[in-house]
Amino acid sequence: MPSKVDSAPEKMDPGRELGKWLILGGMILAAVGGLFFIGGRLPVRLGRLPGDIAIEGKRGSFYFPIVTCILLSVVLTLVMWLISLFRR
Repeated sequence: MPSKVDSAPEKMDPGRELGKWLILGGMILAAVGGLFFIGGRLPVRLGRLPGDIAIEGKRGSFYFPIVTCILLSVVLTLVMWLISLFRR
């Protein structure tokens, strides 16, 4: 009788897995650094998008970047979806 142990998926070497994560993290950091580098030259600044709530009074101010939060949420959701799609 054939054993079921042979059909188990092989696990990756932990060092190789760590290397993949470090490369992915480095690429993400490079992309974020590039966004900061060119961010000052963009016509629309992240954090000051139309639709963000800004209230200024005599004694103080209140700022809530709701549109920025929604935009970042959508972008990060798409990035995480793509990462999970390629990990399969």
